[in-house]
Amino acid sequence: MSITSIIQKVALQIGAVVLVEPEYEFVGHITFKNGKKSVFSHAKLNINGFASAELAKDKAYSNFFLKQFGYRVTEGKTFFSDQMCAKIAHPRNIDDGFNYAQSMGFPVIVKPLNLSQGILVTKVHNQEEYYDVANKIFQIKSGLIVEKFYGGNDYRIVVLDDEVITAYQRIPLCVVGDGISNVLELLQQKQEKIMSTGRKNMIKFDDFRIYQKLKTQNFDWNSVIPRDHTVYLLDSANLSSGGEAVDFSETIHPDFQKLAINITKDIGLRLAGVDILTDDITMPIVDYTLIEVNGSPGLNHYAASGKLAAKRVEGLYLKILQVIENDG
Repeated sequence: MSITSIIQKVALQIGAVVLVEPEYEFVGHITFKNGKKSVFSHAKLNINGFASAELAKDKAYSNFFLKQFGYRVTEGKTFFSDQMCAKIAHPRNIDDGFNYAQSMGFPVIVKPLNLSQGILVTKVHNQEEYYDVANKIFQIKSGLIVEKFYGGNDYRIVVLDDEVITAYQRIPLCVVGDGISNVLELLQQKQEKIMSTGRKNMIKFDDFRIYQKLKTQNFDWNSVIPRDHTVYLLDSANLSSGGEAVDFSETIHPDFQKLAINITKDIGLRLAGVDILTDDITMPIVDYTLIEVNGSPGLNHYAASGKLAAKRVEGLYLKILQVIENDG
């Protein structure tokens, strides 16, 4: 179910009228029962302040402030295309990025600045891979981030005001062997399974990162995987690139609930998806790394992962609409 469909469904419960642009069905207008009006664009609603949402969108800016507030953020730096370097006071180009990566030690994470859904987020192991990814990023964005690689399980905690609405672990795209099928066949089977749940097909078979990940494990598309052996095809755990969700909403430890709520408030947001790496979100905090704070978390893939997840997402959007209707 799309976010637009979820908003339309929960709006009925509070007597709001939703008008949706029919061609793409991303943008909508809401008229509430009390006469108040609002708009939305996909997962973006008028719940967060504009400046806070823009700050959260820029990883470099938000990391600076969150580090000042005492949170354990990722270590990394921004680097820019030649065109952008010519315009800024303190230019750092593609070669500076490689030198920085080398100084930190491979592997490192290289990701576009200000792009969502894990697009082109890549774990790179050497000079050749670095320049390949950096040049791909500079074809579509003028900035990238080179970041230290951190281990741990990837969790998203969704916060609205003083409440954790849901928490789930994000498992990167992977296939499990049956002893008969090769990697390509297993991934095709996975694609069919994902689409049968109502999620859109998000597996890109031509994604260079899949080939690269297979290569580092001494596999290729024709490799037959032993029964019950898991092969990860991406390092990025985004659900939008074929990852899976494991729900921890009922078992998240209060330490992590408090952490996510405080992070959301300190960055000036009311609604946020707080993405962290840690060993076990059900235990008291020992260590964690704050990966990102998302001011408009897209939860449609999570909602499609099961009936309980869908119910939680519907409950979240119902609360958001009620807040928008009654504020001010």
